[in-house]
Amino acid sequence: MSASDFRIKTLPLSNKHRRDQFSCGTVPLDTYLRNQASQDAKRHLAAPFVLIEPPADEVLGYYTLSSSSVDLTDLPENLSKKLPRYGAMPVILTGRLAIDLRLKGKGFGEFLLMDALCRSAHNPIAAMAVIVDAKDQTAKSFYQHFGFIPLQKKPMRLFLPMTTIKKLFP
Repeated sequence: MSASDFRIKTLPLSNKHRRDQFSCGTVPLDTYLRNQASQDAKRHLAAPFVLIEPPADEVLGYYTLSSSSVDLTDLPENLSKKLPRYGAMPVILTGRLAIDLRLKGKGFGEFLLMDALCRSAHNPIAAMAVIVDAKDQTAKSFYQHFGFIPLQKKPMRLFLPMTTIKKLFP
């Protein structure tokens, strides 16, 4: 099983997307996928994307994207001094990212993150960065490995400037 065998499919979740067996080992992330993701999509609060292995429709991983903002004063000074003096800067929030335990350690977390960044880079709505909220130190290290930078006042909230992302996905 390799990343090339999978495809990312846009939700809202339907009955054909089997999520009952999904388990990433973190109860809130499992519960969100089963009980809340489709409601958030219907209400336009988040855009969930799922990892499936065709032809099956079993969810093996997922992430969500939504619009958000970050206070200019939370950004490092070397970046904030180059930005307009608006109170808040538009960003894309990767709110959740989870891989089923059966795929842990096989590069699928990176696969989903890169898909999220690619979608963000090609999003027609302006955003100066992608923001993530690391749940723990392991998640923080995962994001930092890909160049994410902690915010000054909230070190578990990290960002990657859109200028960096667009270099990866022109």
